Amino acid sequence: MKLALDLNAYFASCEQQERPELRGLPIAVAPLMAETTCCIAASYAAKKFGVKTGTQVAEARRLCPGIEIVEARPPLYVHYHDRIKACVDRVVPIEAATSIDEFICDLPAGHKTPEKAVALAKTLKQAMAREVGEVMTCSIGIAPNAWLAKVASDIQKPDGLVLIEPHDLPHILHGLELRDLSGIGPNMEQRLNRARIFTVQQLCAASKLELRRAWGGVEGEIMFERLRGAPVPLTVSECASIGHSHVLPPVKRNDVDAHSIIHRMMQKAAMRLRRLDLVTSHMQVAVRFIGKQGRGHWDVDARFNHTDDTIELTHHLNALWADYPGCNTSQAPMHVGVVLSGLIESRHQTVPLFEAGRPHAPLMKAMDKLNLRFGKSTLYFGAAHKGRDHAPMRIAFTRIPDVEVE
Repeated sequence: MKLALDLNAYFASCEQQERPELRGLPIAVAPLMAETTCCIAASYAAKKFGVKTGTQVAEARRLCPGIEIVEARPPLYVHYHDRIKACVDRVVPIEAATSIDEFICDLPAGHKTPEKAVALAKTLKQAMAREVGEVMTCSIGIAPNAWLAKVASDIQKPDGLVLIEPHDLPHILHGLELRDLSGIGPNMEQRLNRARIFTVQQLCAASKLELRRAWGGVEGEIMFERLRGAPVPLTVSECASIGHSHVLPPVKRNDVDAHSIIHRMMQKAAMRLRRLDLVTSHMQVAVRFIGKQGRGHWDVDARFNHTDDTIELTHHLNALWADYPGCNTSQAPMHVGVVLSGLIESRHQTVPLFEAGRPHAPLMKAMDKLNLRFGKSTLYFGAAHKGRDHAPMRIAFTRIPDVEVE
C-alpha cells in the first residue's frame, strides 16, 4: 500500500501560515505585483469565487472584490517544503517528493491494513499541524499503488483522507472525470475521445491493447495495470530542459531591459547546467508582447555543439537577438523566456579538438564558486547588468528549486 500526501493550496497556505492576519481570507499569490500577471495559487476562500491558478490578477479582483494579492516568495515555499519533508519522514518513510507540495510514501509493514493505514495518516496530519503549522493542511490518499494513491488524494479537498482498497476497484473511480486522473491532460483526453473513450468507466473497461493504441505506446499498458491496483513503480522523469521565464514589470517593458533580463536568465540556466553536470545543444528564446493591437510573440531557437559554457551560450543568444524585431508604440515586451534543451551528461560531451573552441571551464568553475559563497549576483557577464536584480526564483510545481543556484 502507498500513501500520497498533497498540500492544500500550498503557496497560499505558506503565506497564511507566516501571516496570521491573512488566515481565512481570500488571497491569491502572484509572481509580481502587476494587474496583467496571473495568479499562481489561490486560497480556498478565493477559489469559492472562481479564482484559480492562471487567473489574471485584474480578473481575480473582479471575481472576488477585496481579495488580497500577495507577491510570491519562492525561498519561503522551499523552506516549508524542507520542513514538511522532515516531518513526514519521521512518521512514514518517503519514497519520492513528486513535486514541491506532494509526497509518495511506502507504508511500513505493520501499517498496511486499512485500519492501521488510516490511523497512521491521521497521526501524520496531527504531526503536520504540530510541527509545521495549523494552516498547512493536506489531503491524503491511500491505495494499492502510488498512482491510485495520488488520485485518492485529489478526491477529497481540503484536508481529506481517502482509502482505496483492492475490492473498491474499479467502480470507485467511475464517478471521476478523465481529467481527474493523474497523467491525463487536455491533449490526452482528446486522444482518448478519438478512441471512443469518454468516461473513466469506459477507460477502466478498455483492454490493454486498446489503451496501448490510445496512448501510442507502453504508457497505455502501464495505465491498464495502474487502474487495477498493480504495484507499478513510479516513473522517474529525467531532466529534459532547463529554463527560466519572467513577466516583466511595467517599468521594464522595453527592448533594452528585456534583452538584459533574458541574458540574466540564460546565465542562471547555465549555472544550473553545471550544477547538474549537464550540457546543452539547443537554445530557445521567446518574447511575448502586449499592446493596443493585442498580443503577439517572437520565438527563435539555435542548435550547436553541446556546452555548459556561459560565454559560448552568450554568443548564441546574441546571434539570436540580432533578429529581434523590436517593439513599437503599439506593443511592448511583457513576458520573456529562455530554455536550454538537448541535454546530456557532461561526461558524454565531445571536447573540441582545438584550444580556441574549448569551453572556459576553470573560469566557469571559479565564478560558480564565488557566486555560491557570496551571492548569486556577485559575478555575472555585463549583458545581464540591467537585469541582475530581476528574474527571481520561480517555483514549478514539478521541481524543487535549488535555492543556492536560483
